[in-house]
Amino acid sequence: MREEENQEKSRNRIKGILSIILSAAGFAGMGFFVKMAGNVPVMEKAMFRNAVAAIIALLMMKQGRVSFYVEKENRSSLFLRCFFGTSGLLCNFWALSYLKLGDASILQKMAPFFSIIMSIFILGERPNKIAILSVILALCGAAFVVKPGQGLLGIPALIGLLGGFCAGTAYTFVRRLGLRGVKGPQIVFYFSLFSLIAVLPFCILQGRAMSGRELLFLLGAGICAAMGQIFVTKAYAYAPAKEISVYDYSQVLFSALLGFFILQEVPDLFSFIGYALIFGVALWKWKKG
Repeated sequence: MREEENQEKSRNRIKGILSIILSAAGFAGMGFFVKMAGNVPVMEKAMFRNAVAAIIALLMMKQGRVSFYVEKENRSSLFLRCFFGTSGLLCNFWALSYLKLGDASILQKMAPFFSIIMSIFILGERPNKIAILSVILALCGAAFVVKPGQGLLGIPALIGLLGGFCAGTAYTFVRRLGLRGVKGPQIVFYFSLFSLIAVLPFCILQGRAMSGRELLFLLGAGICAAMGQIFVTKAYAYAPAKEISVYDYSQVLFSALLGFFILQEVPDLFSFIGYALIFGVALWKWKKG
């Protein structure tokens, strides 16, 4: 019986790894299509991305018979998850207009390290020495990507890093809500709905007609985002985060490959050093648990 359980656990771990790699490919594709959409306003890009996610979350809620009701004590945390999640999304989409695909992706992947910091204030968790050191080293890696000495040229990278911070804060509120029993589809639906309401006035006032090519790219971004969301949910259902989360960094590899082969983007030496530091720290922290 024990051997069968171990085999089942091993199979689920493999399924979890494959699912999170597919999720990473989906989110890399989302970033690629958002970048390919070119001069479409950021708010319109966000609207398409979240419209697809809202529809999928709604279908998941209906299929799972999940209620729309959220307890009063959880509403402020849900609002802050939506606020920081939307802010992070907009920062990431704006940065994608100016940064290489790989650079924007690695800055977004700073989110887990910022989540460690924000867990101190939001969840009252005290990080251990390994967690603290991992944050410091990851920030050093981010500095190589941001290259603050570039002046105004470094602003898009700083906005990308801010997006990673907002995403990390949002993830911390997701965890808080999860610990309180709020269902995942509820969180995704209200986040997507909040984002749609937040960007809609800008789309009405500043939006412009899109070409067929731009519309196709944004539909691709929405589909890829949905793929990322579906497979990341499956991944963590198959295996715990401590066993598979490091594979989520394959998104950076997918993004860099798309940027290199299709957009002819070649990261500079400092970016490669930053990638290596952040990848290395993520791998080291994963092994240490």
